[in-house]
Amino acid sequence: MALAAPGGGAAGPCTLPMLPVLLLFLPGLAAGPAGMLQPRDTPSRERRELGGLWSFRADLSPGRDAGFAQRWYRRPLRQTGPVIDMPVPASFNDITQDPSLENYIGWVWYEKEVLLPLRWLQGEPAARVVLRFGSAHYYSIVWVNGVQVVEHEGGHLPFEADISSVVQGSPGSLCRITVALNNTLTPHTLPPGSIQYMADKSRYPKNYFVQNTKFDFFNYAGIHRPVVLYTTPAAYIDDITVTTTSSDSLATVQYQVSVVGSTANSLSLSLRDQEGKVVATGDGPVGELKVLNPNLWWPYLMHENPGYLYSLEVRMQAQLDGALLEDVYTLPVGIRTVHVTSSQFLINGRPFYFHGVNKHEDADIRGKGLDWPLIVKDFNLLRWLGANSFRTSHYPYAEEIMDLCDAYGIAVIDESPGVGIKLPESFGNRSLQHHLAVMEELVRRDKNRPSVLMWSVANEPASELPPAAHYFKTVIAHTKALDPSRPVTFVTDANYALDHGAPYVDVICVNSYFSWYHDPGHLEVIPLQLTAQFENWYKTYQKPIIQSEYGADSVPGLHSDPPMMFSEEYQQAMLREYHSVLDKKRKEYVVGELIWNFADFMTNQGTTRVLGNKKGIFTRQRQPKAAAFVLRDRYWRIANESSCLPPAITSHSLFL
Repeated sequence: MALAAPGGGAAGPCTLPMLPVLLLFLPGLAAGPAGMLQPRDTPSRERRELGGLWSFRADLSPGRDAGFAQRWYRRPLRQTGPVIDMPVPASFNDITQDPSLENYIGWVWYEKEVLLPLRWLQGEPAARVVLRFGSAHYYSIVWVNGVQVVEHEGGHLPFEADISSVVQGSPGSLCRITVALNNTLTPHTLPPGSIQYMADKSRYPKNYFVQNTKFDFFNYAGIHRPVVLYTTPAAYIDDITVTTTSSDSLATVQYQVSVVGSTANSLSLSLRDQEGKVVATGDGPVGELKVLNPNLWWPYLMHENPGYLYSLEVRMQAQLDGALLEDVYTLPVGIRTVHVTSSQFLINGRPFYFHGVNKHEDADIRGKGLDWPLIVKDFNLLRWLGANSFRTSHYPYAEEIMDLCDAYGIAVIDESPGVGIKLPESFGNRSLQHHLAVMEELVRRDKNRPSVLMWSVANEPASELPPAAHYFKTVIAHTKALDPSRPVTFVTDANYALDHGAPYVDVICVNSYFSWYHDPGHLEVIPLQLTAQFENWYKTYQKPIIQSEYGADSVPGLHSDPPMMFSEEYQQAMLREYHSVLDKKRKEYVVGELIWNFADFMTNQGTTRVLGNKKGIFTRQRQPKAAAFVLRDRYWRIANESSCLPPAITSHSLFL
């Protein structure tokens, strides 16, 4: 990939191209208000999804800066040069036959023209109109009708802008949305990366550079999640925070509601069960609701009615400019508690064992773009497998996925994009401040979800480096201050005696690949090495442990007996060796196991990756490998051992 160096001069190794430098000097607005409730249709709110085909143009100028120099946002994108159709949501990388777009680094431009209903633009006072992006990777600048409305750093969390003054002050009802999107990763982004220029002119073109990363999945880019226009009254419910406590006969739902635009004349709350019956009511912005004989939220296979959700209706009335405004918002609420001891993970006072998977938002053609058929297929496979949990490796997943976790009772370890934090400079104050901001965004988005049992602030950082102590002490303390109700962890692959971040976590999550990356091909070393791993970690920290990753690549249809690496038999054999140790240790202090990975996924090209990572127990097309049946038998056996469900529920024949 060729690109002009900043200022037109020579570029050295790890020098950043002009694109991120632009980011530092472009004027921008805040990435959103303090509260950012998920858009829902209610009696006072409307929403309109803007999915479908958008106009798209990659900036192929030498400095990737033509779009800003020529102000492409000031007129329709088609008037600036050639555009193509691009589906949204989707990654742009695999949509065309152009290999340069597949690996493109820099600014790309999206545009969508929509007509707004007149009722959104009229009235006294007029409705508040908000433009919201579920996520766009990585750095976004958004204009509406040529006016910049928001910019946002980060590729996996939502951002929005109140565009009322722009659209209500424009002639007609046409709304032209322009997005400039940059996928460059630097040592201070999350995840981090670096740009490396190849200075040897005998081997590389002038100003040739590559994007280096320290994570093992493809850096897909694009508008990955739904873009939505929604309305609220001019005075509106801005945020709701809910926490719950419970016993068998009584639950307490503590709430806090914030209102923007006016002082509320009245604020009332009603909690309804799944039959629509009101079980508790309240008034005012802060308070608690008492629920007699509550239906608790339980994980899948831990109760005959998992994922039980109440509906909390919040209704506000306020006076504004002589008009009486009403806003209504309904929030799903699950009543459950989480508690961690030195050897157990408890949900509603009962020991919980994570038997689940790690996943990726990844699929053919669409990349990381949200895709409903794929989402539903994955949840059906999870339930077929007998999995009760997954980790959002290695970034927050779409809200639509999290909604189904709440409803189906799939427990979640909710992970930030803190993957590949390996360079010493990525532990500095600039990176730390951004990491803290990302955790604020993540907690703000997912704080009310009963499925989220634990926050994970990072995956496999270089936590053996001395700066990691202050870094993770700060990030974890900040996360706990944002949400005292959940445990916090990060996922480590460091030596137990050298890890500077482990003292601050509530649960030890450790990744290991014995007989794969270590002693490859030697299955016989697993029992000794895995046993030592668990015993060393527990002796040092006296905290519950989750085997957060383990696994082996297998090429579908490749067979070998005796088992050899990359065969389906080797993947099966490795799993069985791990399971024999896990069966002993889960009786003591191991509280979970998450296979790597649920499905094969794309990575950067490399000599150890044949069209991606093949550690999935399902193929990328969601077909089972032999290992899927090994894991299915195990997970249903564990569920039957620990469950109080009727035999008909615990029989996995229901999911054949």
